[in-house]
Amino acid sequence: MEKSKVYFTKKLESESLIRLYDKLEINLTGKVAVKLHSGEEGNQNYLKPEFVKSIIEYVKGVVVECNTSYEGERNTTEKHIQLMEKHGWSKYFDIDILDSEADEILENPNGEVIKKNFVGSHMKNYDSMLVLSHFKGHPMGGFGGAIKNLSIGFASSRGKNYIHCSGDEFGNMMEADHDNFLRSMADSAKTITDFYKDKIVYINVMVNMSVDCDCCHVAEDPCMKDIGILASIDPVALDQACVDLVYNSTDPGRDILIERIESRNGLLTIESAVKQGMGSKEYELIEID
Repeated sequence: MEKSKVYFTKKLESESLIRLYDKLEINLTGKVAVKLHSGEEGNQNYLKPEFVKSIIEYVKGVVVECNTSYEGERNTTEKHIQLMEKHGWSKYFDIDILDSEADEILENPNGEVIKKNFVGSHMKNYDSMLVLSHFKGHPMGGFGGAIKNLSIGFASSRGKNYIHCSGDEFGNMMEADHDNFLRSMADSAKTITDFYKDKIVYINVMVNMSVDCDCCHVAEDPCMKDIGILASIDPVALDQACVDLVYNSTDPGRDILIERIESRNGLLTIESAVKQGMGSKEYELIEID
């Protein structure tokens, strides 16, 4: 079986995003959505619009997001739009909160834990998708990359709680079974890859790698040096390559991030995604200038 190709560059430049995208030889057509993290109020680590402006303009994309299911400045459409304006997203791009009107159900009959996923109703308006993820740690998932962006990132406000609570729509995410939450992320992510099929590209940016997510109002500062940018059409291989780069790093701060990943059993999400047929852990890392 041929290994998935993951392209990698150490050059942390906006133009690198375009070079990596071109290497994949996938032309995102029609109305293109760019799923990224708009950054919670007070967060200092999220990818800034100026850095990703080149690739979003290159694919002629619309920046899309979904509301959260916890208190903050992104749990209603009105507040979320205001924050995106404050963070500069609407200065450069058209923006769309996918669940601003309603949500819809995507089915995954082969899900390990959950069999359905609640997503924003606007998702059906897009023909193809660029999943642009900031790779870093996460307080609950251990790490966040492409798979988390596909799952929690795409889920509507109701859907986020549904995933966290492993199918209990009215459950308390802080009391839910942790490993089933990780498996549920893979189950929900599979509904997105099934929806877009081969019309989806993934880029992970390994900068500002804190143990915390961009959803944290007060996040820890980065614990290790920036590594680079990676791209693939296989989200599993992409996340695995990022994890491997952390583990193989000589930066002493790697131990802090690894502790976060392992203490949350974060690698279970990758294993579950493999079971869902989303991709392969076997990859060829191809470095470009």
